[in-house]
Amino acid sequence: MIDRVRHSRYRLHDLVRAFALARLLDEEEPAERTAAQERLIVNYAELADSVLRLVDGNMSTRSDRFGPYGFTSLDEALRWLDDESSFITAALRHAEGVDRGAVLNLLGALCDYCLLRGDLYRLGEINELAQAVDEGLLVRSVQWRTGIAARQLGELDKARTTLTSVVDLYREAQHDAGAARALTSLGITLHHQGNLTEASAKLREALDLQAAPELATDRAWTMHALAAVVRDRAGLSEALDLLTESLVLHRAGESVHGQAWAHFQLGQLSLRMGDVPRAEAELRTALELYGRTRDARGEAWALTELARTRLVDGDASPAVEGLRRAADRHRDNEDARGEAWTLYYLGQALEETGDLDRAVRALERARTMFSRMRDVYGLACARHHSARVTRDQRAAQTGSLRNSGFARQLLVDARADFQRIGVAHGEAWTCLELAVVDAGNARTPQALALCDEAVSLFASYGDRRGEDWARFLRCTLLPYAAPGGTEVGTAVAQEELAQLGRAGHALRDGKLADCVEAYQLLLERGVTLESGWQAWHLGMVPSRHAREVMGIPLDKR
Repeated sequence: MIDRVRHSRYRLHDLVRAFALARLLDEEEPAERTAAQERLIVNYAELADSVLRLVDGNMSTRSDRFGPYGFTSLDEALRWLDDESSFITAALRHAEGVDRGAVLNLLGALCDYCLLRGDLYRLGEINELAQAVDEGLLVRSVQWRTGIAARQLGELDKARTTLTSVVDLYREAQHDAGAARALTSLGITLHHQGNLTEASAKLREALDLQAAPELATDRAWTMHALAAVVRDRAGLSEALDLLTESLVLHRAGESVHGQAWAHFQLGQLSLRMGDVPRAEAELRTALELYGRTRDARGEAWALTELARTRLVDGDASPAVEGLRRAADRHRDNEDARGEAWTLYYLGQALEETGDLDRAVRALERARTMFSRMRDVYGLACARHHSARVTRDQRAAQTGSLRNSGFARQLLVDARADFQRIGVAHGEAWTCLELAVVDAGNARTPQALALCDEAVSLFASYGDRRGEDWARFLRCTLLPYAAPGGTEVGTAVAQEELAQLGRAGHALRDGKLADCVEAYQLLLERGVTLESGWQAWHLGMVPSRHAREVMGIPLDKR
């Protein structure tokens, strides 16, 4: 009649429980029963809240009036919550007449625990409980977490709809802290959908609502979320400032989990700047902190980015192995977005090893997943790289770029996506890849126009590295596409190449400097229209690695 659950914890058989409940109802006064149940709920709420505060710090959802209750370590505290979570859920099912504030505290802590552990089934149960009680504050609190869970599962449209309604509910209740938290979650969801402009607006609106000192830890979460959006929009200096400040606030608020995500974002930002040693250090710190909070999702993301550091550093084989392991972890966590981005990087790593067939398959799987979850930014990135690899695969088979129709269409679609969501960095590089295809198909005037567009796009956000490549490719095309003919085009190309060579800077791609020098020699020897555009055959086009690093000075806003 008694089942051992774990350690010294036992559970009565359901028949005994039913009998005991019937005796309780007969023998105890309703007021005494409610008072006892309330003491249990309050005690559980204080303990659970205390545990989650060790993870997330003093956020506005975590009361700061509770002490550590004798937990000697974060690990011990989380182990207690693991052991007790099923009993806590059962206690919530019998909370009739209990103070709503105590129930709300316990529900909030249990919801956050479910998100941390990826226990989304139990989160659904809690949502049903909250709906049955039909208390406005309870429903808002649980629905907010339900929206976050939908995002974690890759159900981005559902997450966006849920979180938009939660923002409205908090606003109707004039609950600014809740509205700000929901706005942050909505902004992150919009970012995941590739809607960067609106994501930035929602996150900045949340920051305005979190200006009060007591909301500093909430503001820290919003700041590192905004930094990710700003980074993808090429605002590297602002992103660095936001992450630096968010890390200070997370430390002050004692949020181990918040520090993990800030270090993770700093690692990603460092990769965008080409600083592999710092990226690796930041990501290893993030991995250790995720491990302390037992955040399996965070650990998988950190493993993805650590494998990516190997790719950026030119060490493709370890990157392939690391990315495959990370993809398995994301799959185990049911994190569709994590798996999609990991497959995307795996495709690039396989390309570097020369396995173009598998690279295309990985990129196409990523493209399908991004399309299914309606992530426009991810879809555009996958289309871009899938087109590049497909183009190179066909060129290796035929010896020319003349069978690049499918690749070109992918690039046209990717450019339209980047243009629609306002990502100049992606659009500019896609223009250059389109220019390579057009030039290889003897459409040199169109290719020249695409290079000019790329120059303007790179200049619009200050990417000197990308602008260098656009100007160089323009020089390779001028002898074949200049209105004044080959001689005039060659003379103009020589002058522009000389200017490009003189205007060297620290952010220039090392490969480009060699290309400028080599092409100057080629122009001195003379070019003929009959030989056609030669830059592709000579390997004087930007590599995949060229696009990985943004050449933006850190003082550039």
